[in-house]
Amino acid sequence: MRLSPPPKTVGSLDPTVLRDFRSKLLKNYTSWCSYLGRKSQLWLSNRRDALRRELLYVSLYLLIWGESANLRFCPECICYIFHHMALELNQILENYIDDNTGRPFEPSYGANGFLIRVVTPIYNIIKFEVDSSQNGTKPHSAWRNYDDINEFFWSRKCFRRLGWPINRGPKFFETDKTKKVGKTGFVEQRSFWNVFRSFDRLWVLLILSLQAFVIVAWQGTEYPWKALKNQGVQVKLLTVFITWGALRFLQSVLDAGTQYSLVSRETRSLGVRMVLKSVVAITWTVVFGVFYGRIWSQKNSDGMWSDAANRRIITFLEAAFVFIIPELLALTLFMIPWVRICLEETNWKVLYCLTWWFHTRTFVGRGLREGPVTNMKYSLFWIAVLASKFSFSYFLQIKPLIAPTKILLSSTVVTYTWHEFFGKANRTAIVVLWVPVLLIYLMDLQIWYAIFSSLVGGANGLFSHLGEIRNIEQLRLRFQFFASAMQFNLMPEEQMENTKVSLVKKLRDVIHRFKLRYGLGQVYKKIESSQVEATRFALIWNEIILTFREEDLISDAEHELLELHQNCWNIRVIRWPCILLCNELLLALSQAAEVTDKSDGWLWSKICKNEYRRCAVIEAYDSIRYLLLLVVKYGSEENSIVANFFQEIERYIEIGKFTEMYKMTLLPQIHAKLISLIKLLLGPKKDHSKVVNVLQALYELCVREFPKAKRSIVQLRQEGLAPLSPAADAGLLFENAVEFPDAEDARHLRRLQTILTSRDSMHNVPTNLEARRRIAFFSNSLFMNMPHAPRVEKWCLSAF
Repeated sequence: MRLSPPPKTVGSLDPTVLRDFRSKLLKNYTSWCSYLGRKSQLWLSNRRDALRRELLYVSLYLLIWGESANLRFCPECICYIFHHMALELNQILENYIDDNTGRPFEPSYGANGFLIRVVTPIYNIIKFEVDSSQNGTKPHSAWRNYDDINEFFWSRKCFRRLGWPINRGPKFFETDKTKKVGKTGFVEQRSFWNVFRSFDRLWVLLILSLQAFVIVAWQGTEYPWKALKNQGVQVKLLTVFITWGALRFLQSVLDAGTQYSLVSRETRSLGVRMVLKSVVAITWTVVFGVFYGRIWSQKNSDGMWSDAANRRIITFLEAAFVFIIPELLALTLFMIPWVRICLEETNWKVLYCLTWWFHTRTFVGRGLREGPVTNMKYSLFWIAVLASKFSFSYFLQIKPLIAPTKILLSSTVVTYTWHEFFGKANRTAIVVLWVPVLLIYLMDLQIWYAIFSSLVGGANGLFSHLGEIRNIEQLRLRFQFFASAMQFNLMPEEQMENTKVSLVKKLRDVIHRFKLRYGLGQVYKKIESSQVEATRFALIWNEIILTFREEDLISDAEHELLELHQNCWNIRVIRWPCILLCNELLLALSQAAEVTDKSDGWLWSKICKNEYRRCAVIEAYDSIRYLLLLVVKYGSEENSIVANFFQEIERYIEIGKFTEMYKMTLLPQIHAKLISLIKLLLGPKKDHSKVVNVLQALYELCVREFPKAKRSIVQLRQEGLAPLSPAADAGLLFENAVEFPDAEDARHLRRLQTILTSRDSMHNVPTNLEARRRIAFFSNSLFMNMPHAPRVEKWCLSAF
């Protein structure tokens, strides 16, 4: 079904389907082989039996996966097993001769050997490690989880140490807990220092910025850029690199202290890297210190910033440039993620040697980077946060403390009531002065982050239209567009199956979705009940409301108010839920009753400004016409009178003379009589005489009093609006022409009664908070940015 065009022989296996399935199923295996520099055991190129081999490889992998128990959570372990079993399969298919026996090659494991000698030993290791964790209470460094076991197969050492048939002697199968547990990628050390190690770049930035701010603010200029004109200040700012080198040493110490459990005989390179990073950091700190000292010694000996001193400054800057090359490279790769993805996915040993200093090579997660647009947004966000934080810190925290600090340092004769640890230097007072400010300086970044994240998150949610429909008023405004939104988002497109997503199509979807959200375009303003999309939406909406009732989230009355009724009683418009039509008919009735000298077009345009009011008027009229023709016995003279009356009204509406021919002030009286009639029809006791009286009163109002022009009995009989029999003159009209509606019409009568009588808005329907939350979630989801729903035959279904 998913092939286009479909194959000629439906009963045969199409090679393309099998090839695509094999490629997807064994994609992780081929990537794993490439990562480890091993040749894949999929022998497929230029072979006559390629289709058969592909089927065998797929079957072999699925059989291994199905019999591997919890080894499925170690996908590279499955790849290792498949690699060797595929090799043996190839040797059997190629009729290899065993060099040791001189007979045709036989697999390493016989009957039940795979389960007993391959799966069971590794499974026992997993089970032992799980038991050693004591339900996760033991520290992560004391046991191995699935990831730790799986990462063992990310190295070529697994081939040498495990081999095939599997050698159970290596440390991988070690269960002696007195020995150190081998880790390969990450070990969690629960320590307070993780706060500093996990956010080391942030701490480095704050400390270096603080040092630069103090140096610049110490000059006492109004603005920092004025102080930077002084060459002495510029040279003093170079001490930032000395501090940076010391902080790198601290970073290396924290790395070694938190990840020392990773170092073992198998991972000596990690220990070497930790030591080298510490040595290099100390070296840079000493180099910067020496170069900085040479600058000032040359300046002091010359008494000015001479050419020799400037040359030493340039030498310092050259060394600093070499020092920050890794940071510049990281920034470049961050802004151009394609290069970084290419470097991570390339399995060249040269690149591995170049990147070994910065991170450990991993198999999972390579090439998973955000795009340049996302990186740019991320960068702009943090630039705004840091610019606000540092501006506030410099002008309102650091700079105001410089003058008091200078005064305290210059004052020598000061008597304190506390004990002086440092005499004649006021150092204790300076510490007390700076400590609170420094604590705020180090922690207020969280406040700025919260402020900006709230603003950006709010703007993002606003432009994404998240949570716009929060109450019944918002639901009323958008409900008329739900059918079109569902048709656009949740229904598959009625187009060719090979339609490709182009830039023009994306732009068209954006415009289409914009129209849906704001109701632009005539097509979204009036959805009639005969349209297919309205019918589809009604089925889904009613199923949701029925589920609410089955879960007892709403009552029967609320179910009827929320239900979107199907077309019946010859109603020409979509039958919106009653909660949307509440009070609309009464408002339209009051508008019509106030009309004295206005035309039909003016009145109808005023009513049509509200879609629900228009639908309420049309539904009420169609329902009343159907109800009266149903109650008055079909074939009777009274039935023909009712039919002729409605035909006359519709004729005047068609020619635009309804307000000219009828008294609008009598509409409230007719409305009251109709309510009385419906109450009698819905009552538990069917009172025939009262129904006849109400129908007679309606006849008198509608036929004799409602028209502006009075007509005689003869004219009424000629127009079919009065009975021809003389018995009717004696007051026997409708006496023998009343038929009560069936029980199945009761729910439609209740709906009509609700439309005619509801005066208050139904903001509290449904009353259950969970039902309101679900309706709001469904309503908002219809207008979210989402891909188009595919056809059913395009769905990817799997037994796994």
